[in-house]
Amino acid sequence: NSMSKKPMPLVLFLFAIEHVSRICRIIKQPGGHALLVGVGGSGRQSLTRLATFMEEFELYQVEITKSYGSNEWRDDLKKTLRLAGETNKAT
Repeated sequence: NSMSKKPMPLVLFLFAIEHVSRICRIIKQPGGHALLVGVGGSGRQSLTRLATFMEEFELYQVEITKSYGSNEWRDDLKKTLRLAGETNKAT
């Protein structure tokens, strides 16, 4: 928490630890990706942030608003691909 820009006070229980380990296993595979589905407030975002920190990855999160459309999606996709291509980071 002292090194992060967004510290998270967490209380982890066995179920959450299992999910973090699954997310870590998925994202460190070449081309690994996942779609996390669940009710709001279930911890998907916090566990994903923790897993990306543990694997020393950079997290890029798209912010959806009411006016978010296909042009914004295209811009976000361009930004993501540029970050990966210019800095030679795995995506």
